[in-house]
Amino acid sequence: MSDPLRIVLVSSRNPLNIGAAARAMSNFGFTDLRVVNPYDVAYREARSAVRSHYILEQSRQCSTVVEAIAGCTLVVGTTAVGNRDLHIPLYRLETGAELLREHLASSAKAALLFGSEKFGLSNDEMSHCHWLMRIPTRSEHGSMNLGQAVAICLYEMRRQAAAVNQPAFEKPPVASSEELERLTAVLMDLLVESGYAQERTLESTELKLRRLIRRINVASNDAEALLGMLRHVLWKMRQAR
Repeated sequence: MSDPLRIVLVSSRNPLNIGAAARAMSNFGFTDLRVVNPYDVAYREARSAVRSHYILEQSRQCSTVVEAIAGCTLVVGTTAVGNRDLHIPLYRLETGAELLREHLASSAKAALLFGSEKFGLSNDEMSHCHWLMRIPTRSEHGSMNLGQAVAICLYEMRRQAAAVNQPAFEKPPVASSEELERLTAVLMDLLVESGYAQERTLESTELKLRRLIRRINVASNDAEALLGMLRHVLWKMRQAR
């Protein structure tokens, strides 16, 4: 059985950080690693140097966040917050880890995203997340080393590891990231076709729409039903034109 929690490093640049993240994964029993647009030299150096080489050897390099989170029904980002306007729910580490464990208890796949060492996750990368999680550091020095942040988050996940295999109740499977992206794309087509989305606001409208869809927490079968309805409405609108 594959690891239900996927660790995703976005635009990482330091081989020591990549190696430390893999080491933390090995420490706490996680094996599924994806790296998105890493600094190639750093990625190669980390793969050859880190003691937890087996994790890096089986890791996958991806060109986009969408590719890295494929198959996941919950996507959680990490952030040091700062002064950014986040637009999506933000939880402290202990609360976020508990919510993650509840999701994994239903044997669903989840992804935990960590941004680049210098900038963290961008607004676009955050828009793929259902919610965000932060380590409660002091405000005067909020950001953490990437490897340390991965280690602390995974420790919190394992602190009550037994809960992962004890679902409290049966939940319907939630929509995967691919289904949510299809839903976003069809809704964007509708907004453009109706004239709601203008050329100058397309990017911001798509970000708002992607965030909204992930807040709704749509079940997989509901997502398919919605897609069918929306595609029919879009077809009718285009026929009318």
